[in-house]
Amino acid sequence: MSTHPSCTLGEFIERHSRLFVLTGAGCSTDSGIPDYRDENGDWKRAPPVMFQAFVSDLNTRRRYWARSLVGRRRFGHARPNDAHRALARLERQGRTEVLVTQNVDGLHQAAGSAAVIDLHGRMDQVRCLACERRSDRERLQRRLLELNPHWGRLDARDAPDGDADLEGLDFSGFEIPDCEDCGGLLKPDVVFFGESVPRDRVAAALEAVQRADALLVIGSSLMVYSGYRFAQAASQAGKPIAAVNLGRTRADALLALKVNQPCVAALAFLLDGAAS
Repeated sequence: MSTHPSCTLGEFIERHSRLFVLTGAGCSTDSGIPDYRDENGDWKRAPPVMFQAFVSDLNTRRRYWARSLVGRRRFGHARPNDAHRALARLERQGRTEVLVTQNVDGLHQAAGSAAVIDLHGRMDQVRCLACERRSDRERLQRRLLELNPHWGRLDARDAPDGDADLEGLDFSGFEIPDCEDCGGLLKPDVVFFGESVPRDRVAAALEAVQRADALLVIGSSLMVYSGYRFAQAASQAGKPIAAVNLGRTRADALLALKVNQPCVAALAFLLDGAAS
């Protein structure tokens, strides 16, 4: 790799004017959204619901939507933090080729980033698995509350991606709305574990890797292949990779630079002297 191992993040960014930026959960923790993994890259909690379990088991869906109803209250009001703003500023300076995020919170766009690929979709949209109609998650929240008013009075610790840690409760009476058009099964318009990332998103991102001159990973352990594949592609193309992450990443052996800091602290220099 061409980057000297002692260079700083600022020097890395200065040296590479067409950055492919890849972000993960660590980018949003300062917005109050918990992440999934510890510093070793292991799960902090039970892994998220699997796609097959969601579509095949009513009790799994009841538990999912009950937790989502409670978790949505704070998740839906999360705001961008200075890491999001710093990356939006990089884009305004013309220094990014694309920003690919594994997050589903829409906070990069809220901070002003425009060239964004939401690799795993967006939690603010709902998709019908029968007719493919997309609808607004806030409308579904109102329908969930109308059908299950007493659940709206519960509170629980926030979990990643709009989930909440509701345990030991009876979910059997929880009512789930169907699609208003066809009566089909509703699912958040995000990629669940066990589900494939849409090919067009992957293809667009891989094309952007080839146009970029370096890869910058912000707040991701890259333990999931859907993100790691871009580090692999950059490495195979001889493009240097820098990562900001607390703890181990799956791509550590491929990195030209590793910054073991929280994202906001590591990127603060990009906002120095600028209105954030």
